[in-house]
Amino acid sequence: MIDAETPFRIALVLVLLLTAAVGIPFRLKAAASGEKISHADEGYVFAATLRLIAILLMAVLFAYIISPPLVQWGRIPLPDWIRWLGVFLVAVSSSLMVWTLRSLGRNLTDTVVVRANATLVTHGPYRWVRHPFYFTTACLMASVTLVSANWLIGAGSLLILGMLALRTPKEELRLIERFGVQYTDYMAKTPRFVPRLIRVVNR
Repeated sequence: MIDAETPFRIALVLVLLLTAAVGIPFRLKAAASGEKISHADEGYVFAATLRLIAILLMAVLFAYIISPPLVQWGRIPLPDWIRWLGVFLVAVSSSLMVWTLRSLGRNLTDTVVVRANATLVTHGPYRWVRHPFYFTTACLMASVTLVSANWLIGAGSLLILGMLALRTPKEELRLIERFGVQYTDYMAKTPRFVPRLIRVVNR
């Protein structure tokens, strides 16, 4: 029997499949250079904590998909129209993620390290925001929280986003070291996480 949660569980399975289909090829392409990326600059404890929270978040998400009663105590009483709005926002966020990853190309890493052959990307979504990957990740996590209607997923998402925000200044220091005044000029005219709506509209 199909219960009220089944359509949303199916939607989240599609989200996971779509995210993997989008992210894995780009990460493999970026890793094809063979360059060894160290997490020392990020801090091994920080890196391990960030990834542990991500694993726990995925565990809660899989628990909801497999059997919603397992995480029923974290349920948020959201109306169905808001949850379906979350499904729509997932599709939009996934499209933004594809655009971001295509623009970033082989520069992609999962830490603060700048690749030896990195180029400064200022086209695509980087034209409006310095870290569109984080902005898109926030949109995707917010959408998944709405679809699942579960504050555990929302809390885990906020923790991850908070940690990404904490490490961003260190990431930008590495970019300044690599690109110098070219990056500081880019910083001066481009917001860090959230695009300026007026600028987007005028474009």
